[in-house]
Amino acid sequence: MTELVTVDIGGTHARFALATIANDGAITLGEPATLHTKDHGSFQLAWQAFRDMNGGTLPDAVAMSVAGPVGNEVIKFTNNPWILRPAKIQEMLGPTRQTIINDFAAVAHAVACAHEDDFLHLTGPEGPLPTTGTLSILGPGTGLGVAHLWKDGKSGYHVQATEGGHIDYAPLDLIEDAILARLRKRHNRVSVERVVSGPAIVDIYATLAAMEHKAVHEKTDVEIWTAAASGEDSMAVAAVDRFCLALGAAAGDYALAHGAGGVVIAGGLGYRIRDTIQSSGFAERFRAKGRFAGLMATLPVKLITHPQPGLFGAAAAFAREHLS
Repeated sequence: MTELVTVDIGGTHARFALATIANDGAITLGEPATLHTKDHGSFQLAWQAFRDMNGGTLPDAVAMSVAGPVGNEVIKFTNNPWILRPAKIQEMLGPTRQTIINDFAAVAHAVACAHEDDFLHLTGPEGPLPTTGTLSILGPGTGLGVAHLWKDGKSGYHVQATEGGHIDYAPLDLIEDAILARLRKRHNRVSVERVVSGPAIVDIYATLAAMEHKAVHEKTDVEIWTAAASGEDSMAVAAVDRFCLALGAAAGDYALAHGAGGVVIAGGLGYRIRDTIQSSGFAERFRAKGRFAGLMATLPVKLITHPQPGLFGAAAAFAREHLS
């Protein structure tokens, strides 16, 4: 049995957990600790805080999922100011074995290893995900993560991290034209994650309010998501419905680009709005790909419900790198 620390670092939160990998490859996660990145000046300081929570000692192995490109001498996070130097991890933190992967590569590892019961059906054919070929994986959070997973039909698979959330955004109707026009006032280039991410709800909400000629006081993204969930603000409800349309369109685009046989939506935000996704126009937008609408209707779309896919997937990646 191998013990390790598994870490999932996003733009807003850094999640830590102790994990064990049994000799048969089974992964068990301990209770995760969620730290706010804004509350810690560096990853090292956050690591020390987690170490203090665990009596001052940690295992000598670490698996890390990070929100940004990996492989460079210095890893810079896309949506928070921390930096990470992989070559300095043993010296600064202590672990002698490490695995560092992109956050959505970690989610793809989780998709590869998760049980069928860890998926909620959203649209497309019922039944399990395909066991061969490519799956597209995406999830809105502080940004938009995208990866794809290739499975060989047996026990083998390959994960490909991407920065697909940063491709150009393509509006599909007059409302989305207005959202894009608003965003262009602040950004020379508008990527998909400017519309399909948690913070993007602010611009969607403001655009809808302007179209209705309604003066609304500024709200944070958290306030809008909360107001939509409670139903107390009809404009917030409309903004979330519009968000789901954009998410469906993006999911279909990635499936076409990857040649995917199925799609998995991931992330805490997707899970929180799962009922809205199912009742919205998500499925119609996913299929609305012109001459390829028939093909899109054959693709199953699921939502992974594992509570910590980033932590679980990072541990799975560590097992493949160091224990297989």
